[in-house]
Amino acid sequence: MRTSRPARRAFLVVHVVASAAWLGLSLGLLALGIAAVTTQSAVTVETSVRAMKLFADWLLLPVAFLTLFSGLVLSLGTPWGLARHRWVYTKFWLTLATTAATILVLRPGLDSTVRDVAAGEPLPSSRGVLMGPIVSLTAYVFMTVISVLKPWGPTRRGRRHRASQRAAQTARRLTEPV
Repeated sequence: MRTSRPARRAFLVVHVVASAAWLGLSLGLLALGIAAVTTQSAVTVETSVRAMKLFADWLLLPVAFLTLFSGLVLSLGTPWGLARHRWVYTKFWLTLATTAATILVLRPGLDSTVRDVAAGEPLPSSRGVLMGPIVSLTAYVFMTVISVLKPWGPTRRGRRHRASQRAAQTARRLTEPV
């Protein structure tokens, strides 16, 4: 499956913008988490964790799914392929894992933290408020780095695909009239 150049460019822009938004949201969550952990003000703690919940509920999942979808379209509709290069494969699985972690760990954790803080209890754990944003931020920076550097070369499937393409080109050259 190949996408047209305009479609590929549009999906690339969407993917880069969504990925940058996800990275920025994680940085914002980390800043809010640090504010909640380092303040002595109960109002600041509650405001910070409520803002974190708002980001997680309204922004993180749409951005995560947009990043995942646009990345899949780009990988399947371009010569990079989904499983032809290790860096693409790694990004796909990390994006899937961070999306799942957002759904299964981050959002429920923030829900319970907001509930506890709103009930007048102190912040349950600084680790819980900071660990999600730190892990996700680390993953997104890593994915950005491998997107730029494209390390590790092709997968076994990618090497086979490349070899078959070369063989097809050679066969075409040999059968062309001179």
